Amino acid sequence: MVSTDYERRIAARFAGFDQDGNGHIDREDFNAAVRALLTEFGATARCDKGQALYAGAEAFWQGMAGIADRDGDQRITREEFLGGAVKRLRDNPERFAEIARPFLHAVRDLADADADGALTVAETVRVLRVLGVPEEAGRAAAESLADPVSGTVAESVAVRAFADYFTVPE
Repeated sequence: MVSTDYERRIAARFAGFDQDGNGHIDREDFNAAVRALLTEFGATARCDKGQALYAGAEAFWQGMAGIADRDGDQRITREEFLGGAVKRLRDNPERFAEIARPFLHAVRDLADADADGALTVAETVRVLRVLGVPEEAGRAAAESLADPVSGTVAESVAVRAFADYFTVPE
């Protein structure tokens, strides 16, 4: 049985996806996140990184819709998210990692100022803040994910943490 506390956490995660707060997740929510990231990092939609970010967001949206949009209306309601996406993704967290990976890869490429393939804690916090994570929580998350030697967050670590955030009840 899924706990009420778990359901509350998942509802908060739903709200993070619902960028415009209209009660459902749709393609526009993913595009809004892309626009915010492009603005934050000074890139345009037409540059290579912008195009990769939009393509990654579209792949992420399509994956989420394929898993959760039970009525095919191109919108994911809170109930569809809770009942469909979360259950399916919890049963197969690797699936979530796979649908999120193109977007996260593009985000990393956009935010990685020195192009070394990993984000610093500060870059990670900046991304998380743009995506709606409070600064303190973002810093704590980034610091917990950072390699103790390099101080950077590798893409593989970020993808796994992102999947866990949405799929692990604890």
